[in-house]
Amino acid sequence: MDQLIELWQSTGIYQMEPKQLLMILVSLVLLYLAIAKKFEPLLLLPIGFGGMLANIPGVEIAVGDGVLAQFYSMGLSTGIFPLLIFLGVGSMTDFGPLLANPKTLLLGAAAQFGIFATVLGALFFSDLGLFDFTIRQAAAIGIIGGADGPTAIYVAGMLAPELLGAIAVSAYSYMALVPLIQPPIMRALTTVQERKIEMTQLRAVSQREKILFPLLLLILVALVIPSAAPLLGMFCLGNLMRECGVVDRLTKTAQNALINTVTILLGLAVGSRLIAEQFLVPSTLGILALGIVAFSIGTASGVLMAKLMNALSSSKINPLIGAAGVSAVPMAARVANRLGTEANPHNFLLMHAMGPNVAGVIGSAVAAGILIQIVG
Repeated sequence: MDQLIELWQSTGIYQMEPKQLLMILVSLVLLYLAIAKKFEPLLLLPIGFGGMLANIPGVEIAVGDGVLAQFYSMGLSTGIFPLLIFLGVGSMTDFGPLLANPKTLLLGAAAQFGIFATVLGALFFSDLGLFDFTIRQAAAIGIIGGADGPTAIYVAGMLAPELLGAIAVSAYSYMALVPLIQPPIMRALTTVQERKIEMTQLRAVSQREKILFPLLLLILVALVIPSAAPLLGMFCLGNLMRECGVVDRLTKTAQNALINTVTILLGLAVGSRLIAEQFLVPSTLGILALGIVAFSIGTASGVLMAKLMNALSSSKINPLIGAAGVSAVPMAARVANRLGTEANPHNFLLMHAMGPNVAGVIGSAVAAGILIQIVG
């Protein structure tokens, strides 16, 4: 009888606490969103599964020598996983639309305003006593506004690892909700006539330009903001491998096997941070609220910058492409194209929107470097 009691007491059912059960339910919701709704499934699925494993009582899988804890220690606390993701993203990125219309770089830069506005907002509400975020935590939360999951994870791992789970879930959730969040903002800030603006076909970009651009970009940015060098360096390396045409094997590995493997490990490592003690705290609600504010401000800033550029230039651009500056590649560009086509069936904005979309990736990496350099 005593043995049966001991066996029962050793089960996860007996040891289950309400907060652990709640986090398992949260993890199941993430899995549902990934599988049924197809919301960022490549990362929400391993994150949700990792979160479920991390909250099973009686098995210390996410702490100490547990496998998820080892994944976290190996790849997130060091920043290696996000950097490798950036290598893969760079190898899949085409800078052609940006080089063909360089002024769209301003749209990507403007969209990063949401990051810094949210940092200030987090500190302001902390001063009011609504939250209790430090400046390092505020910086990590603000980067959600870049709508770049790997960058958000990288900055959180560097500045506020205790908030990594909530920041990662918030960042990827809002990235998945781009088609729902952005259109109302874009419609509110533009007129029907502005949405109808047709843009001329982009010029052809030479291979030489595409090879030189990542090299010049890295050198110029890294010399001014050294902290941006790791993220931007891996991104530019991946892109250089793609464009130079002499390392096809490495490019294909970065685009497929490497990024897929790292994505699984990254998702599980992030899921290990969804333990009840770290996630079920008041600050999580603050992160979720500030995250959508950051994303919304970034979207609005890009659109407003496009309208300002139209007011100052005779060469008109469709302001919808400004919303693509938030760097949710390529979803934000597709949203801009869809709204443009709705207003004008002859309006094809996808390639034009890819310019600020790619610029947004660069902008979020630069913003991350600035925040790390200032508060790190």
